[in-house]
Amino acid sequence: MQTNQSTLSIYPLPAFDDNYIWCLSDVNSAADQFTAVIVDPGDAEPVIRELTQRRIELVAILITHHHGDHTGGISALKSRWPKAKVYAPDNQRINGVDEVVTDGQILQIDGMSHKFEVIAVPGHTRDHIAYYTNGHLFCGDTLFSCGCGRLFEGSPAQMHRSLQRIAALPADTQVYCAHEYTLANIRFAQAVEPSNPALVQFAQWANTQRQQGLPTIPSRLSTELAVNPFLRCAQPNVHQQAERHAGKALIDDEAVFAALRHWKDNF
Repeated sequence: MQTNQSTLSIYPLPAFDDNYIWCLSDVNSAADQFTAVIVDPGDAEPVIRELTQRRIELVAILITHHHGDHTGGISALKSRWPKAKVYAPDNQRINGVDEVVTDGQILQIDGMSHKFEVIAVPGHTRDHIAYYTNGHLFCGDTLFSCGCGRLFEGSPAQMHRSLQRIAALPADTQVYCAHEYTLANIRFAQAVEPSNPALVQFAQWANTQRQQGLPTIPSRLSTELAVNPFLRCAQPNVHQQAERHAGKALIDDEAVFAALRHWKDNF
């Protein structure tokens, strides 16, 4: 899916303790104004403040799943920008939705020069989706840097398949998750793969970022494939460590993933 990337600017709006609301701003040459798409606005205040100060028109809101820290700001943003269109998965717990979207759908948003592909990634919740546009993946709480989301509604099999879908994207994909969980995730990854040299280097980088008050997100998919244990279930050393912790043989990668997720839940 090729679209013009030259005018797209992507940056986080921090919210709550560790959420990132993603702002994608573009130039609408036809209207001679800046426009924006917001992903998962759990809180309207940082969005309103940013877009008002920069005189940017909100044209769309993309929702990945129904949890309140991803949807709580919809109503206030719609009041401020009533023409903004809300795209979301099919879930009645999400209020203010203008268009329900499904796996494989391509979104052409008025005022934006970029198309978005919808990818179903259930596991964290049954309704969870991600949005992909030219090398940028907005994946909510499915894949975190060096980790993945908890299984609140979905099964290990669902989440494993969802992560495999993400892993099949181009290696240079930039991954924009919704939380700054990286350092905690690294500590678990180090328990799984203490001798992984890529993980050692990544941990040093991530610690430096946070010490400087900088985000560790977005992450590059190639990096995640090298350091994220939930994407490395086929690696013999990860398999062995998962078996050792589970205290039993694990027959396949899906079983390894389930064991890792259970281990992380109690880490």
